[in-house]
Amino acid sequence: MTKIYIAGIAMTVFGRHLERSIEDLASEALRGALQDAGCRAEDIGAAFYSGITNGQLQGQLSIPGQVVFSKIGLEGIPVFNVENACASGSTAVHLAVQQLKAGTCDVALALGAEKMNIEDKARSFALFEAGWDVSRVDDNFATLTKLGEGVTPPPGSESDRPYSRFMKIYAAMCRYHMKTYGTTQRQIAAVSAKNHLHSVHNRHSQFRKPFTIEEVLAAPPITYPITLPMCAPLSDGAAAAILCTEEGLERLGIDRRRCIRVAASVIRSFTHRSVHAPEQGIGHLAAQQAYEQAGLGPEDMHVAEVHDASAMGEIIQAENLAFVPFGQGGPAAERGEFTLGGRIPINTSGGLESKGHPLGATGIGQLYELVTQLRGEAGGRQVQGAHNAIQENGGGLQGVEEAALAIHILSKH
Repeated sequence: MTKIYIAGIAMTVFGRHLERSIEDLASEALRGALQDAGCRAEDIGAAFYSGITNGQLQGQLSIPGQVVFSKIGLEGIPVFNVENACASGSTAVHLAVQQLKAGTCDVALALGAEKMNIEDKARSFALFEAGWDVSRVDDNFATLTKLGEGVTPPPGSESDRPYSRFMKIYAAMCRYHMKTYGTTQRQIAAVSAKNHLHSVHNRHSQFRKPFTIEEVLAAPPITYPITLPMCAPLSDGAAAAILCTEEGLERLGIDRRRCIRVAASVIRSFTHRSVHAPEQGIGHLAAQQAYEQAGLGPEDMHVAEVHDASAMGEIIQAENLAFVPFGQGGPAAERGEFTLGGRIPINTSGGLESKGHPLGATGIGQLYELVTQLRGEAGGRQVQGAHNAIQENGGGLQGVEEAALAIHILSKH
């Protein structure tokens, strides 16, 4: 089988970049990835661009990749525009892997860039309203929020400020987990506090302020059991990865010692499963497929980056990745098993909650963290002895789960 490597990877600081253009952010990420790999833009044989804000917020409804790349020094090569909601960046990487395996080129680029922070916040929040079946919005919302029935929110636990109604859905998923497995708000807060603590050591993170569990619980409410630090912010930023075959590495004379192998790359879509069948969930099935593809198991993973648009997401995905049995993610988080120094550190970057969530750049940003960990270059957040890493990145909603979900397993072997 053709072996694929991440030879170079880079990201901007995620955050509010009101003064910078999307091309400026993309250019920084591309330059950083090229420098990291030790190659030139002319060496790239195909490019995959992931971005969601180009159309709705910047008006570039078509060919966003060709437009952005033409402004930052990439022309003439095949360019593919990728949209898979919040899983767009990971999907771009997956497609680059397939392009390389097909043998049409030996060096490929995946780049994601977003500018979500604009003066009209309502337009930014409206982005999320496109992440499900827009012909059935009311039905979707009713079905998903119904999951939270049976848990009564305490007084004062609902914000009077506007926010994405997806947070009501995340809250309903929290409440379902709480009533089904006994998960507590404190356990969810433990995830958030842990991720904000990890982000202190990440210079690319949007937020770098530590929180205790008590501070997370006392923070302004969004909708029970979610408080503000448990939520991913609106973020601007870009990330880029240069992937190569072994032939590409040899042709360009790239130092293999810092190259990280893509041991598995999996994309799955939702099914109309029952919420009462978590073993049939998209994340769990994709993880099983990835483990089989890599010839590894959950016990072989040393570090993970998972999609925590709200802190509950980490608990759900830790269970889907089989780090703990279903229903045991909350207690494991509270015990510190997912913290640096714990059994399986998760979201050492700070996660989406703290590092930020610029949609199309998010998945590549997760992979940046894992490559950095496997190279032993993560500094104060380094997982000692990390050899294998796993990433999970979901996008959109259909049925009772993500519409699209990506899993990548990386190995330094």
